[in-house]
Amino acid sequence: MAGEAGPVRRQDVVGVVLGFARTLRAAGVAASPDRVEAMLAAVAALDVLDPSDVYWSGRLTLCAGPDDLDRYDAAFAAYFGGEAPRRTTPAAQKPPTLAASAPVDPGTAAGEEGEDAPDLAAQASGEEVLRHRDVADLTPAEREHLRRLFALLVPATPMRASRRRRAAPHGAVHASRTVRRALRDGGEVARLLHRRARPRPRRVVLLVDVSGSMAPYADALLRFAHAAVRARPASTEVFTVGTRLTRVTRELRLRDPDRALTASGEAIPDWSGGTRLGEVLKAFLDRWGQRGTARGAVVVVCSDGWERGSADLLGEQMARLRRLAHAVVWVNPHKGRAGYEPLTAGMQAALPAVDAFVAGHSLAAFEELSGVISRA
Repeated sequence: MAGEAGPVRRQDVVGVVLGFARTLRAAGVAASPDRVEAMLAAVAALDVLDPSDVYWSGRLTLCAGPDDLDRYDAAFAAYFGGEAPRRTTPAAQKPPTLAASAPVDPGTAAGEEGEDAPDLAAQASGEEVLRHRDVADLTPAEREHLRRLFALLVPATPMRASRRRRAAPHGAVHASRTVRRALRDGGEVARLLHRRARPRPRRVVLLVDVSGSMAPYADALLRFAHAAVRARPASTEVFTVGTRLTRVTRELRLRDPDRALTASGEAIPDWSGGTRLGEVLKAFLDRWGQRGTARGAVVVVCSDGWERGSADLLGEQMARLRRLAHAVVWVNPHKGRAGYEPLTAGMQAALPAVDAFVAGHSLAAFEELSGVISRA
């Protein structure tokens, strides 16, 4: 009938649920494929336009235990742009809203309860668009929304083999333990015992350019650095580079992202200043790199490559860094723009020593960067 609202397309619902599952996994909730299928089945049997139905169908299917509940609530609030619905008594129960600015279903008849219900598919579609937007082009409201998503980001940690071994069902034969077990069993070797190397987190070092040309991206880069420090505080180091080298690891260990960035800003003397990457990188290697901070680490340089100093010096120091580090990753926000080519003298000098050259202009690019670091 004309004027009636058509049913929500299944592909829209599937896209919303899959995007929400990605957000949950970034927040530390497993959200396995079988659980996602269970949520899709639950949503299909309920009202997809009712935020409370969507909330409880996901909470009951995607969460594996009590530890997931707080993360689920935070992810739900960030993804759908509002507070997570809570169970209330029937007398005081009110229809929960996900966001005051959520679009309204245009086909719902006036006066019905669903008139003010937000279109979850459209809301999540806007969320997906925001993940891929260049952070330099966001409005203040969009930046605030993106900050909540950054708080849910959990960068993966690269691992390395350790010299220490531990008991394992497979691996090299543990001769001494096997002999001791045989002696306890009367001298007969009844079973071979094995051991294998225990993986340990590899150190990650982030060098974040806070010069004037990087000002539109400095906040997002430091929020990513804060997420990395929060995930592995013992194996992550963060420095800012510009005209000086500043270690901000201690400031970024504060749990609250806004407090951490405020403390970092107060500690950085050359914020929005010039860029002398070669000199600052030399200072880092002389003071920290040779002592072991960069040795065997994954070093991530976040800069647009604008160099006011000597490009030759930058090239020499990058080659020196490459010999010390396990891998060198260069993050340039401009790489995410169509038609970009690394033509600046700084980028030309640095790229021969770089293992991975990635973009860093959006939340989706930072999620990709996390994968690059973990695979290194």
